[in-house]
Amino acid sequence: MDEPVLRDPKEYPSDDVLCLHLGRAMASWQALMAHIEHHDPALSGEWRYYKDGKSWLYKATYKKLTLCWAAVFRGRFKTTCYFPDRAEPAITDSKLPKTYIDQYLSGHRYGKTRAISVDVRKLADLRVTKQIMDIRLQVK
Repeated sequence: MDEPVLRDPKEYPSDDVLCLHLGRAMASWQALMAHIEHHDPALSGEWRYYKDGKSWLYKATYKKLTLCWAAVFRGRFKTTCYFPDRAEPAITDSKLPKTYIDQYLSGHRYGKTRAISVDVRKLADLRVTKQIMDIRLQVK
């Protein structure tokens, strides 16, 4: 399993740094940033370096609610959303592809939460991330 590439705490993940690592997936990253910027004024995001994971992570929030996390890998990025158990009906009744519903249902529990992760390489993958973020907004 590969590791996130943004490991240097002194190298902020600027667009130039991201483009170097993401390559063609940069267009999907820019589309995610545009979605966050224009979807709702209360939706925002920020980069932080986490010493425990020795990596930069992007956190998208709605007011104080964390919607999803993103980590950058070579040629792709991965978004992960954590859902409380009460989100199960919203997820199982959603139009998410079955693989992501199954990922949630059979995934590892972190207390009373479970995660859905999406590898984003192209814009079609980003559609799933947007759906997942919308579900997370529904089950605040």
